[in-house]
Amino acid sequence: MASLFSGRVLIRNNSDQDELDTEAELSRRLENRLVLLFFGAGSCPKCQAFAPILRDFFVRLTDEFYVLRAAQLALVYVSQDPTEEEQDLFLRDMPEKWLFLPFEDALRRDLSRQFFVERLPAVVVLKPGGDVLTLDAADEIRRLGPACFANWQEAAEVLDRNFLQPEDLDDPAPRSLTEPLRRRKYRVDPAALGARGRERRGGPGQEGGAEGGAEGLF
Repeated sequence: MASLFSGRVLIRNNSDQDELDTEAELSRRLENRLVLLFFGAGSCPKCQAFAPILRDFFVRLTDEFYVLRAAQLALVYVSQDPTEEEQDLFLRDMPEKWLFLPFEDALRRDLSRQFFVERLPAVVVLKPGGDVLTLDAADEIRRLGPACFANWQEAAEVLDRNFLQPEDLDDPAPRSLTEPLRRRKYRVDPAALGARGRERRGGPGQEGGAEGGAEGLF
């Protein structure tokens, strides 16, 4: 998973804004976790409405106040903000464990194209190996809240054997009867991804994409 950000810097959303600028640091924060890429912008009203929902979702899964053990989950905010000031303002009330790319890093725009982000907010869920589990989980998070994580974790375990149980978990939970359903629900067809990319580049009726800035996405 860290390979997606290889050679880049990720910043923790804490008061010191600690930089993760080595492969070892990136690996420690991202490996063996489900990673959420949150595409948003402070100037987007829908993002403003969704941000508290996502913040609560993340905190309830990772804060020891709510859980005995933090979930194997990481979140990277991929800002589509037009200015660094708006990015900083948007992140001000978000969890300290969130990570984000420096505003000047062009990867912010590259990722929106890579994952075919057509509207904001969008949440791409990546399996530990880096493959896409779902291209937009925003609606699922709104509907199901933290219960999403159990669905994603089970699907990732089925589809990606790189997702390992925590080392101290001696007796992993048995597979559930709903596992085949989750297998189908979260499988992303590479051919469909390719078709989606071709439509976005030149198909009729396409919406404004990352090239036109965040204002074309909401």
